[in-house]
This record gives sequence, C-alpha cells and structure tokens, in this order.
Amino acid sequence: MTKPIAKPKPISDIDFTQFPSPCYVLDESRLRRNMEILDRVQLESGAKIICALKGYSLWASFGIVKQYLHGTTASGLYEAKLGHEEFGGEVHVYSPAFTEDDMSEILEIADHISFNSFSQWTRFRQMVKDAQHKVSAGIRVNPEFSEVETPLYDPCVPFSRLGVTKAEFKPDLLEGLDGLHFHSLCGKGADTLERTIAVIEANFAEFLPQVKWVNFGGGHHITKASYDVDGLIRVIKAFKAKWGVEVILEPGEAVGWQTGWLVSSVVDLMHNGMGIGILDISVSAHMPDCLEMPYRPEILGAAEALEKPHTYRLGGTTCLAGDIVGDYSFDQPLEIGSRLVFDDMIHYTIVKTTMFNGVKHPSIGILRENGSFDVVREFTYHDFKARNS
Repeated sequence: MTKPIAKPKPISDIDFTQFPSPCYVLDESRLRRNMEILDRVQLESGAKIICALKGYSLWASFGIVKQYLHGTTASGLYEAKLGHEEFGGEVHVYSPAFTEDDMSEILEIADHISFNSFSQWTRFRQMVKDAQHKVSAGIRVNPEFSEVETPLYDPCVPFSRLGVTKAEFKPDLLEGLDGLHFHSLCGKGADTLERTIAVIEANFAEFLPQVKWVNFGGGHHITKASYDVDGLIRVIKAFKAKWGVEVILEPGEAVGWQTGWLVSSVVDLMHNGMGIGILDISVSAHMPDCLEMPYRPEILGAAEALEKPHTYRLGGTTCLAGDIVGDYSFDQPLEIGSRLVFDDMIHYTIVKTTMFNGVKHPSIGILRENGSFDVVREFTYHDFKARNS
C-alpha cells in the first residue's frame, strides 16, 4: 500500500508580511512533500535518486533532502565540493570537459564520474584507475532524440556538444567504464522518458549488457501534480528487469518544485500609457529563467492583464530596459510598499542569480515545519564587491 504524502500548509494560511523583502522563502513542509514523492519512486522502482545541484543547491535545507536521497550530482568541481561537504552520501559528477587540475580534486571526493566524450575518458582513464578510492566511470551518450521545445535547454539539438552519438560511439574503449548516462529531458513526463528509452535501446542496446548502471539524467517533472508517478515506476522496473542494471535519476527541478516563493515589494509607481510598478527585485538578475525559457511567473492573488480592475506592467530596478516581469492585474490598486509574492521561485533561481548593477540581492529564508522562520543568508555590498575583483 502506498504511503500517503503529507500535505503542506495551505498558502492562504501563510502570512507573507512576516518575511523580509526581497527574500527567497523555502517552505520545509513543501520540500518534505517532494522528498516523500521521490522516495516513493525509489522504494517502489528500485532506482537510486540523487539531487542535481545545478537546479537546487540550497544547502541550508540539505538536512531534510539527505534523509531521502542517496547523494548529489555535480556539473563541475565546485558543485562536487558542495555536495561532498554539505550533503554527504554519493557524489556524482558530469561535465562537458574536465581539466587535469579539476580532475585531481574531483577524484578525491567523487564516487561516479560521467565523461562527455571518449577523448576525455582516454585522457583521464589512468587517473581514475589510480584514484585512492573506487570511482565508477561512465560515458554520456546523445540519443539524438528530444521533445524539449526550447533550444537553449535541448541537449540533442543538431551539432550538440553534449554526449556521444551512435555514429561516434567507440565500443573498443568501453573497458573500465561501468555505466551509460543520458540527459535529454527538461520538465518532461514519464511518457517522454519511455519514448527516449526506446531510442536509447535502439541505438545502444548491444552495449547495455556490458554496463552496471544507466543514469537517466534529470528533467523528470516527478513532483508536479499531473506527473504519472506510477508510469515512471513501471518504466524503471521494466528497464531494470530487462537489462539487469542499476538505474539512477538526478532531478533538480523536481526537488525544489513548488517549494517556495520570492517575496518582493513595490518601490515606485508611475504611468506611461498604463500603470507601471517598479519592484525591489530584478527579473534578469533574480529570475533569469523567466527570460531564458521564457515563461511568465505567477504572482499570488494576481491575474492576467485586464482580468481584474487594476493592471500594471511590473519591472525591476536594474537599468536593463527589458527587465520586465510582465503585465498583471489586481483587485486593489498597488501602493508603494505593497507586497508581491512570486510563486515557485526556489529551483533554477537562486543557483542562477547575478548581482548585475549591484542591485540588492534577495535574502534566503526558510519557513520551518514548526512554523518558525529563519533568514539563513543576507547579501551585502561586500558580496557584490568580492565578485568583481
């Protein structure tokens, strides 16, 4: 019988005026919900799930995450060190290319390393073999199949630098490699994974019996309400049974999905053909995915332009002309000091922020499961200064 997933406190019961502005606020109860969903996948499928630090590195919350997940996956040396120091467990590392200096340090802490090319593998094979502890090495493959709509996030675009294609695969260099790694999803469901696996099997089936593990990468939207968790469990179990390998998943977005907010305030109001509100946050500096994906972030209590009586174009405090969130409408007129709360602003936000223009960087706070609130990080002028020389 499936264990029921705990329900977090309703948003309507949260007093957002208790938080400073600007501030990223993580809700531990929502993080716990996600962890329980991911743990169900592990328990029922036999897969191993690790946290992708490129999407979620809020290490002050790792006390909860590491109760459920086996470790972390890093995109380079610094993330690997963070996972080793603050999370523990297994440290998995992948990068499009490693340097010898980085590899020397990575080999001191890594348990798994996925190489992006056979050139990298042959270059570092002896270093892996000579490591003081066992390091399991794998090669990333490019299935040349993807359902990702945004080219910026599609690892399988033509001429991609990410992973080895079937035509470039070198079976004679597999000795010493324990696994295959693929990553071609971005916020996708179990049905996309199933179609991707069919392509992986079509292109690389002859090599699967030679490996011990297959890493399905990230981009699995497992904690989204509409995700087919039962379908994912079925797909993983079938693959494990067919090939006799360990399966690893490394979500980042699914860890931090819907776990918190970016609290902001109106600092000025003006008019230029329509109402304009200037906020104490920046889209380009503090919510860069909104411009890169792009997508329109949700504001609690707001609606599309003109749906409610009072419509405003909202923007940030940087000098970038395009630092615009979008047009939103509200039941009541905005005032200087009005609190605006952007939903789902924990994953792929804090990890990508900048200090462009030297604008005040949002603090990081945690709403504890017991209802208390702690600011775990505040940023100052000295953080900005130290980044520049």
